[in-house]
Order: sequence, then C-alpha cells, then structure tokens
Amino acid sequence: MPPPLSFFSILAIKYIPISLYLSADAETLTSKMPSLSESNSSPPPPSSDAFDGAAAAERRLREAEDRLREAIEELQRRQRRAKMLHPPCDHADDSCIANAIGNLCQSFLLSYGVRVGIGILLRAFKLARRKSYSSLLDLKLRHVQQLVSEKDLIVREEACRVGLLFGGFTGSYHALRCFLRKWRKKETPFNVILAGSIASLSILALDDSNQRRTLALYLLARLAQCGYNSAKSKNKFHLWGSSWRHGDSLLFALSCAQVMYAFVMRPESLPKSYQDFIQKTGPVAKPAYKAVRECCRGSPVDVASLSSYLSTVKGADFVSLQEFPSIMPCSVIHPGTKSCLAQNAYATSNTFKKTFPLYFSLTFVPSVVLRLQKFMDAPFRTSWLAVTGAVRSTAFLSCFVGIFQGAICLHRKVASQDHKLVYWFAGGFAALSVLLEKKGRRGELGLYVLPRAGESLWYILVNRRVLPDIKNAEVALFCACMGGMMYYLEHEPDTMSPFLRSLIRRFLASRISNPGPPSNRNPSYNHLQTLDAIKKPNLPNQEPESQSSENYDLESVPGL
Repeated sequence: MPPPLSFFSILAIKYIPISLYLSADAETLTSKMPSLSESNSSPPPPSSDAFDGAAAAERRLREAEDRLREAIEELQRRQRRAKMLHPPCDHADDSCIANAIGNLCQSFLLSYGVRVGIGILLRAFKLARRKSYSSLLDLKLRHVQQLVSEKDLIVREEACRVGLLFGGFTGSYHALRCFLRKWRKKETPFNVILAGSIASLSILALDDSNQRRTLALYLLARLAQCGYNSAKSKNKFHLWGSSWRHGDSLLFALSCAQVMYAFVMRPESLPKSYQDFIQKTGPVAKPAYKAVRECCRGSPVDVASLSSYLSTVKGADFVSLQEFPSIMPCSVIHPGTKSCLAQNAYATSNTFKKTFPLYFSLTFVPSVVLRLQKFMDAPFRTSWLAVTGAVRSTAFLSCFVGIFQGAICLHRKVASQDHKLVYWFAGGFAALSVLLEKKGRRGELGLYVLPRAGESLWYILVNRRVLPDIKNAEVALFCACMGGMMYYLEHEPDTMSPFLRSLIRRFLASRISNPGPPSNRNPSYNHLQTLDAIKKPNLPNQEPESQSSENYDLESVPGL
C-alpha cells in the first residue's frame, strides 16, 4: 500500500502543474504578439484583448508563485522545528567521537610543541652564554645532544602535562557538547557552561596545586573582565574610573605593589617558581631580604648568617651589624657597590641581559608554532617583530627592577626607620615602567599579575584563618570560571580580549568557535533562492563584494 500523501506533496502536485500551465499560456499569448522587428517595419494596431489576456496570465502566474513560496516557507518552518528537537552537530567530521579525538590530538601537539620549543630555545641561549655564539651553528652530534638531551632539557614531563591539560579539555569539551546536544535535544547556553565546567577537570593533569591555583585565579580575573564588559555594553553597570586612559596601568601598579610586598615580607605566599623568577631577576640576595624582613617585623636579625654572606661578597665594606637595627643600610642591600646610582644602572643592564632570552622565546616560539603559515610566508618580518617585541618587554622589566632598587635606596637616604609598607609603595611606583609597553599589552600584563596578587592575599587570609582551607578549591574555581568563559566565547565573544579569544579559538580549532555559513541546503531552500533570483537579478557590481567576502572571511576557516 503506498504511503499517504502529505499536505506539502498535495500542494506541490496542485500548484506546480498550474504554474507550468500558466507559464505555457503566457508563452502562447506572447508568441501571438508580433515581433519587434515586424513592429518596426509595419506596426499593427495593438489589441486590447491580447494585452488584457497577457496581464491576467502573468497575474495568475505570480499568484501561483506566491502560493508556492508560502508552501515552501511553511515547509522550512516545520523543518526548523524538527531540527530543534534533534539539533545537528556542526562539525566537519561525520562522527562526534572522531571530531573529539581529532581536536584532542591537535591541541595536545600544539601545546606540547610550544612548551618544548620554549625550553629548547632557552637552552640554546644558556649554551650560548657559556660558549661562543658560533657554537650554536656547529651542528655536531655532541652539541645537538646537549641541546635536546633529557639530562639537560627537563621540560618534557611538564610539556606532556600541559598537553594533557589543553588536549584533554578540547577533546572533552567537543564530546560533551555533542552528547548534551543529543541527550537534551536542544542547544542552549547551559550546554556550553556545563560542557566547559566538566571538561575543565583536565586541570588535574597538573600535579602542582600552586599552578592550578594560579590558573584558576587568572581565569577568575578574565571572567570578571568579561562580566563587566557585558554589563557595561548593556548599560547595566559602569565602574567609576573605568574609562580612564591609563586604567590598565593602575591595575598593574596595584597588583605589582601587592606582589612585591609579598615577596619581601611574605615570600611563602607566592609560588616557588615565581619567587625564584623575582629573585634571579633582581640584584638583591636572599640573606639581605631576610634581614630586611626581620628588621621590619621587630625580630632579632640573624647576625651570624648575615656576616657570613657579607664575607663572601667581593669588595664589601665592613658593616657594624646590630641584632635590632632600625633600618638596614645600603651597604647590606648592595654590598658589592658603594654608589647607589651605579648599583641601579648595573641592576637595569644586568636584568636586560638575563631576561631577553626569556622574552624572545615567549615571543618567537608561539608565533612560529601557532602561526606557522604566516611565518612561512614572511619569516624575516615575523622574526623582526619578535625581536622588537622582546626588546620592548625586556626594557620594561629592566626599568621595573631599576626603579624598585632606586626607591629602596632613596628611602634609606631620607629615613632612619624602616617600614613594611615602603616595599608596597616601591612596587607600585616601579610598575610605572609598564608605560614602555604597548597599550594593548598593559591590560594583559595587569590581568597576568592580578592573579599572583590574589593568590598571595588568599594565602595570607587562609593563614590567618579568615578564609577556610578547602582542599582542591582551586579545581572547583577553575571549572566554574572555565564554564563561564566558554559561555562568553560562544554567545558574547566581544566581551573577551582579542588575545584571549583568538588563543582559545586556536586551541579549540572547531567550527563551533569559528562559525561559518552552513553548507547543507535542502531543495526547498534552493528553489526559494531561484524564485528570489527572478525578482532580484544579480548585478555586475555586486560580484566583487561577494567574492571578496568569500575569499577573505578568515573567521569562517576552522582553526584560525
């Protein structure tokens, strides 16, 4: 028994022959009309009946086309309602599992390559310091082994953990999006938030709780930025002073003030790696900071260990040390140099030499790994931009160290009593060196240092029992913040900073985060477009616009 005809099949059977008959009627009537050539030679008198019949036929044809259009639009509306019950997965692969695994592998390789590349480049600079720079060009087996050996290059475990973090999140996120879409039978913002939160459990790939806490606080700062931008765009909330020209510099200064205070007075509140970075970058030794800390707290100074340190410094003058001094003199802060001005100049230049390889690695390696095609097209320009960016960032950090050192020495010239808040204000004043950076980089630096300051404050409040010490609280915070970040990425991407938005989209590498025009078109859509083309023919001046948008719409390319 044949299946019953649907409403739209009956419409198609009813109206399509009518349209064909009416079009044939119109052709018959128009064929009976004299041609243009004959009318030019001997124009016959026009017949009113013929014109009336042609107009009536054309009117009936248009009415049939309108009814057919309405039927097609109704069909499309029903198809859209049916798709809402079972929304399709918008990814290139037919299989959701294959799409998730492919994105997992791609993100793992990208993050692993970035981390290993930075480690190899830093190792190369370290070898260049010990030997001549020409030794790097001598690609003997011994030099290659020194450059990439497991003994000297201990970054592979960390690179694997970073790869599992990014790759695990990307693969899990895509798999959960497809699962929730099919299970809930609808696509809502809740799917995005839930998938992002559950996929963020990949942060457990990092075994260091300090790193997890730093990432969680960094995402919290970014989420607050997105929330504020969203509320501001909707005229729901506006913070006083947010329109300041140097508001980002103020944020960086306040964050640096807390970080430098914590480094001098409460170093245990900062991550060990961050402590080591500040210590190696600055010119003051650990015993001197320890003596300053004990002096500010009113505790007895360990004179024996301090004397032992001063005896190892070349050119140090004899200093009469006391157990309870009011302030530590400059001869203890920089014992090897008598002049404070010379010490500040030395600190600035030495910091530039030590940190340039780091900034060059952080600038050059991501530009090659994440934008390989751009680097292949213009390698010299990319390298030059990396060098200039590294020089600018290194100059900023060098001036920061010099200004901080100068503020400490200046305080000892004009005051006779030390105070712990001096180091808070010195850190904020030294942060003015951020004005050497590009305008777009200042906000990024402020949001990078802000989590460090928040982490220090968190530790101090927990240590004083103001906040409870909850185990794995940083994991829960990271999951909650990542769910919110994915919501803003999918539904309000303009609230995110361009740098973070492009970075997340690059690692997600999916058409979900890089929406493009849908490629599947049903026959009713094509027929409807044909009817529109009859009324709106393509004009020649419209072709270049369509071609340019088709060729240069890079956001529609997956992975860019």
